[in-house]
Amino acid sequence: MSGWAYTRGGYGPGLSSPPFRGAPEASLAVAFVVTVPVNRALIAGGRGHAVAHQLHQ
Repeated sequence: MSGWAYTRGGYGPGLSSPPFRGAPEASLAVAFVVTVPVNRALIAGGRGHAVAHQLHQ
């Protein structure tokens, strides 16, 4: 459960409020920053998407 449940008035903000919009945007930004270097390293090392799936066969 998120921190909204434990914050007084956390369920009060509407859909257009900055906290409601900002949390998903921030999490997507963090995920992008983390995954891009990892994906580049995997592809540069010859372990891209297709090669990874060949390991399951």
